Amino acid sequence: MAHIPARRTGAALAGGALVLLAGSLTGCGGESAANSGDSGSGSGELTVGVLFPGSLSDDGFMESAYRGYQRAAKEHRGKVAFSKVEQVQAADYEQALVRFATTSDLVISLGGQTDADVRKVAARFPKVKFAEVGGPADGKPTANLALYDPQQAQAAYLSGAAAALLSKKNTVGFIGGAELPAIVNAAKEFERGARQAKPGVKVLAPSYVGDFNDAAKSKQSALADFGAGADVLGQILNLGHKGLAQAATGRGSLLIGGPIAHPCGSEKAYAGYVETDIGAELEYATDQLVQGKWKAEAVHFGLTFEDPQNNLVLCDGAAPAVVEKLDDIKARLASGKITTR
Repeated sequence: MAHIPARRTGAALAGGALVLLAGSLTGCGGESAANSGDSGSGSGELTVGVLFPGSLSDDGFMESAYRGYQRAAKEHRGKVAFSKVEQVQAADYEQALVRFATTSDLVISLGGQTDADVRKVAARFPKVKFAEVGGPADGKPTANLALYDPQQAQAAYLSGAAAALLSKKNTVGFIGGAELPAIVNAAKEFERGARQAKPGVKVLAPSYVGDFNDAAKSKQSALADFGAGADVLGQILNLGHKGLAQAATGRGSLLIGGPIAHPCGSEKAYAGYVETDIGAELEYATDQLVQGKWKAEAVHFGLTFEDPQNNLVLCDGAAPAVVEKLDDIKARLASGKITTR
């Protein structure tokens, strides 16, 4: 693989995977939200509860975040008792957050789809600390609510640049799981990155599937874009990306993957991946809690953070000129010479 290096690579595309899967307020083993922990609560331990709206094995945002959850639980074993709930219906977010708020020192919610509920619950429990990962990039923290931005817009910018430079038909497209603010903004940054890398490239209007895990609908959207002339697609999907791969393979076209990268050649049609470590934000929140430094702040991660999480990996076969151009774009993003919204 042709790597465009970063100090740290991660597992899932930031901020996007807003998966609204059907589920109940139970953990993996049917436990209640308050009891679905990986570490037991002991005397003197701090407590952290995490709401994962989607599946922990979605090959996307939630899975990346869960990897960080596992790392944090291992790192702080004996100091922090963790509990979690996954696959929660949107109507039940508030109830899950209230359950955590009654038993936790820190409550973390994943995905911008939880924004309204976590703000509401945080206001009801002013003595509990809250953190939202992947909410609106322009959101404001409150007295007890921190906002962590994984900079998925930055990752989308890189994806757009790579798609444009790899396109032979000079036409690219973007497919998102849902028309939510963070995903719409990422689509705009995908277009900006494409035009920065290759002025004059045609960028199709973004498509929004309506479900991050629906492979059939994702395939239909991809076929429509390929039919409109695109030969490289960027995406923010979870399991739905399997439909994109089927469509791309059948048309001899390419995809830019992520947020979790896989070995080149293991997934047909993937020309490269943009990796983002969402789990690093759970680790950050927990570290701050343990050290007594936690505060209600807005933190922007990505390439400009002290320990960057976004990374672009191109598979073998990319022309040296393409790699060089993308190296330059990534360096300018990291330095702040190129900014995303």
